[in-house]
Amino acid sequence: MAEEERALLGSAGGDGGGGSPGSPRALPAVCDPRRLPHRLLVLALMCFLGFGGYFCYDNPAALQTQVQRDMMVNTAQFMALYAWYSWPNVVLCFFGGFLIDRVFGIRLGTIIFSVLVCVGQVIFALGALLNTFWVMDMGRFIFGIGGESLAVAQNTYAVSWFKGKELNLVFGLQLSMARIGSTVNMNIMDWMYSRVRDLLGYTGPSTLGLTLMIGGVTCLFSLTCALILAYLDKRAEKLLCKEQGKTGEVIKLTDVKDFSLSLWLIFVICVCYYAAIFPFIGLGKVFFIEKFKFSSEEASAINSIVYIISAPMSPVFGLLVDKLGKNIIWVLCAVITTLASHIMLAFTFWNPWIAMCLLGVAYSLLACALWPMVAFVVPEHQLGTAYGFMQSIQNLGLAIIAIAAGMILDTRGYLFLEVFFSACVCLSLIAVVMLYFVNHLTGGDLNWSAKKREKLQKVAATEMEEQERLRRQNEDDLAKLRPKADDFSLRNKYLSKLGAQMLLT
Repeated sequence: MAEEERALLGSAGGDGGGGSPGSPRALPAVCDPRRLPHRLLVLALMCFLGFGGYFCYDNPAALQTQVQRDMMVNTAQFMALYAWYSWPNVVLCFFGGFLIDRVFGIRLGTIIFSVLVCVGQVIFALGALLNTFWVMDMGRFIFGIGGESLAVAQNTYAVSWFKGKELNLVFGLQLSMARIGSTVNMNIMDWMYSRVRDLLGYTGPSTLGLTLMIGGVTCLFSLTCALILAYLDKRAEKLLCKEQGKTGEVIKLTDVKDFSLSLWLIFVICVCYYAAIFPFIGLGKVFFIEKFKFSSEEASAINSIVYIISAPMSPVFGLLVDKLGKNIIWVLCAVITTLASHIMLAFTFWNPWIAMCLLGVAYSLLACALWPMVAFVVPEHQLGTAYGFMQSIQNLGLAIIAIAAGMILDTRGYLFLEVFFSACVCLSLIAVVMLYFVNHLTGGDLNWSAKKREKLQKVAATEMEEQERLRRQNEDDLAKLRPKADDFSLRNKYLSKLGAQMLLT
């Protein structure tokens, strides 16, 4: 490490670069934390950090038929696998940033959360191998403890290594890689199960468990990325004298009482909308097989189209919303499109690719327009609490809706389930309309154009600069009015101090 420090600083500390044989050579670009190739390497590791978690999160959805058949469980029990993932994050969303900032640090925290993801997936697979479903539930619980907190760590690394405009691109690439992980899972796990079945010669819990264990290799890959990333970050900290990354989140539960009506409506939109997306994808494969008579491969492909579209479109829509503003209008368009998609899937036999492609576009658009709105209605010192609360109630809603969706499917069938999802989207639509009028009546900025918002921000910045200039000018004027100390006053002041000291002694 000492040689690397001399190599990194050699050009700055040299006498002009004489090039003597004993002088240290500059580090290669891929090894220099200040150079683009090295930062691209770090970016790749950041993106793959969450690949394993997102790949394994939807393992149940990709293997719904196999899980229910081999473990002999109904749909409600099957959907409990998703609920157990969400339960710990009802609480952990408030404390993930605190654990990274104050307890573990970004490097150790990332490794610990990656280990929890790996351990959770192994226990999940062992539950299948042992034909013990409650062990699978516990595995998903442990997996959930690591999964969401790992996403916080991933964002913290991004903020530590990238700044300004490039940060938006980094977040977009991380989201795209997450969706790629989900897509690969949807399309490969069924094929993997078939290969394991051919190898063993039979189906059953052993086949399912071995398939899940093989899928867990992706979590080991992400853990390896976490270890390499920790080494590179530690190395950069020493070479560049940079501080370890922190989330910057400040969580104060007492801030909840100060949340505005607009923010509560954003929470309602978030919960009701995502309740009609993730549980639907979790049950979608069998839906397409039973209603549209798709093969298992075709059902897996169409069920993953939402993630396939989201991967490239999320950065595009993010840029579009940044350029145009009008966040509420974009959210309204996304919710209406989602409602139309669910109605098409519920009441028609039209080619489902149309509805699912529309759903993928709407899902990508809503994420880019909804989440930034929190920053427009909450003071900066309350952002950590607001986002933590939003993620918390989202996980609570997903846990409850997942179980409810499974029960509805067991007792009523897919038509009632689609009507239920449509009702959730309708609630989201009502909340969006209410948000539009509340924002209009209170003079909020949620639906401003980007140009208007930028113009007003410049005006506010100019006013702050003018106030600061006037404050400094007043201080200078007051300083001029103060009487200057002459020799006599200085002498008296000095003697008074001596007298005070003599009295004290």
